[in-house]
Amino acid sequence: MKRDGHIHTPFCPHGTQDPLDSYIEKAIKSGFTDISFTEHAPLPFSFVDPTPEKDSGMRLDEMHSYIDAIQQAKDAYKRDIRIRLGLEIDFISGYEKETRAFLDEYGPALDDSILSVHFLEAAGQFYCMDFSKEVFMELSRQSGSVESVYSDYYRTVESSVLADLGAFKPKRIGHPTLVHKFQLAHGQQIDDSSHIKALFQQIKKAGMEIDMNGAGFSKPDCQESYPPLSYIDYAKSLSIPLVFGSDAHSANGLHKHYEKFYT
Repeated sequence: MKRDGHIHTPFCPHGTQDPLDSYIEKAIKSGFTDISFTEHAPLPFSFVDPTPEKDSGMRLDEMHSYIDAIQQAKDAYKRDIRIRLGLEIDFISGYEKETRAFLDEYGPALDDSILSVHFLEAAGQFYCMDFSKEVFMELSRQSGSVESVYSDYYRTVESSVLADLGAFKPKRIGHPTLVHKFQLAHGQQIDDSSHIKALFQQIKKAGMEIDMNGAGFSKPDCQESYPPLSYIDYAKSLSIPLVFGSDAHSANGLHKHYEKFYT
């Protein structure tokens, strides 16, 4: 099975308007047999998106249109490829109850889902950690140091693994070392190996999967996957299921860097 388990869509408010067909037909042409559309889910109603355009997730009123569009694509291409209807759910500390309520309502329609951390709190406000290097550095100043951001990130991801989000909680942890996105920008050498290994052990204990995400290779201030290739063997040693994800926000980005994991 050749699978890409992390793909965005024209419903992404900060992505492209490439039609679903362009993703699907490229996947078929590239020999993929299984793909998951995992659009950014609507954020909790009471959470204020800290990004300038407030476009981190879909609007709630788009959910039924999104579900219908993916279901139609599944039916249209069912003889050619397996298409999974999914979401990328944000885990935001303090908003677990709203997240669980959302999953209780929409989870029954899903075939696949990812649980990711993008937002961290410091000095009483939330920051979208991966939005830009400037936002990351401001978060670091408010947190006290870059190292503090790393610690807060892994603590939050561990909390997502342990959180009770109900029967439809996602089974896969998204880009588990996303905090590395600006590592070449801040220029500090942070040894987070103990954090990563502890996180992977929690993922193993919880019976969850890891999003083996290639997008970091394309980020100029990262230049590595999430998690780095050096930790893939460690995940395998724990028998954690690994699911490749291109995290594509355009048809052009689909399946990018797949070959780096399967040489």
